[in-house]
Amino acid sequence: MAQGAPNRAGSQAADDMLPAGERVEVRNRFDGSWSTGFEVAEALPPPQSDAPGAYRVRRVADHAVLNAPSPPDDLRREPQRRGW
Repeated sequence: MAQGAPNRAGSQAADDMLPAGERVEVRNRFDGSWSTGFEVAEALPPPQSDAPGAYRVRRVADHAVLNAPSPPDDLRREPQRRGW
């Protein structure tokens, strides 16, 4: 599991939050596929100490911040591209 990524249960410690600027993939709520081209704009603190935080996500192409915060289970780090 990548550092900063939520575990399968979705729980995530505050010190494991993804930092602003981290490139991520976002889960498509309609079909469950993963979309690239996003980054973390802001990590939001959890509403309660035992609840997971959320993220504001920015589209890299036009720097637009998505309206709805994304829960940790809907984000994953974008894989590193490996060159030849």
